[in-house]
Amino acid sequence: TISCDFLSSIIYSNSSINMTKKIAFIFPGQGSQSVGMLSALAESFPIVHETFATASAALGYDLWQLTQAGPADKLNQTMYTQPALLTASVAIWRVWSAQGGKQPVVMAGHSLGEYSALVCAGALDLATAVNLVAERGRFMQEAVPEGEGAMAAIVGLEDKQVHEICELAAQGEVVSPVNYNAIGQVVIAGKAQAIERAIQLAQQAGARLAMKLSVSAPSHCELMKPAAERLKAKLANISLKMPSISIINNVDVAINADTFAIKDALVRQLYSPVRWVETIQATAKQEIELFIECGPGKILAGLNKRIDTTLATTSINDLSSLQHALNL
Repeated sequence: TISCDFLSSIIYSNSSINMTKKIAFIFPGQGSQSVGMLSALAESFPIVHETFATASAALGYDLWQLTQAGPADKLNQTMYTQPALLTASVAIWRVWSAQGGKQPVVMAGHSLGEYSALVCAGALDLATAVNLVAERGRFMQEAVPEGEGAMAAIVGLEDKQVHEICELAAQGEVVSPVNYNAIGQVVIAGKAQAIERAIQLAQQAGARLAMKLSVSAPSHCELMKPAAERLKAKLANISLKMPSISIINNVDVAINADTFAIKDALVRQLYSPVRWVETIQATAKQEIELFIECGPGKILAGLNKRIDTTLATTSINDLSSLQHALNL
């Protein structure tokens, strides 16, 4: 068998990174997780296991075992999904850095992905972060009893149409656009019955797709305000450093100037829309030549194509995609 060190040296020696190229790292949120994620990377790079071991020690259970063996139903529960995805993204970042991968000039993360960015930029340590996002997930789950809230994807309508549909569907209940993921792709969240009404209205309006999502909590809508209050109290006791790499947040599409502003944005993020289209557009304005998605799956790379076809984007989630990214 080929040793890990030998494989690492091959990947490193083959990399011909243009050291003048300006790159941005983007980190995925919930939905990118899968049982077995990062298994190939872990076989070749011990730092993956080491990263998960740190997270597991902080959480008090074997996070790597959960990601590799499931069950999927448990991995998909918000309070387990969030630390699993964060740790996976951090592990990939550590592999990239160890292989001499170029440092980005800017970062952004989709919802939970902001926490991954904060760890990778040195603002939060991993052990603190996994506990924080596990609690964040628990707060979200407890804010709305399972079955009472829902989320749905609406594809093929303009943002304004989706907003109007939510207003019509509300009938005194909460329902609103919460993820502006791509041009013509918006996710809505709120009370389950209001979501069902919005799906029907979207179909009548000619949406190409109006489909309920398999999630356990209605993220980024007003129903999350109780969770946000609990998160605010939790963040008050956490030490945060200024990131060593600029991070554009979802809430304001801005780079925060101090740690108080970072914490405030994280609290508001829980009940405010993820302005991902604007976040990517603002990131691209930093003269970015390459976006690298750092996490399991390729969801953000797919969204980038819908936001702006001229954006060069690649994803790192296994050995071949790592080598490809190092060679760009």
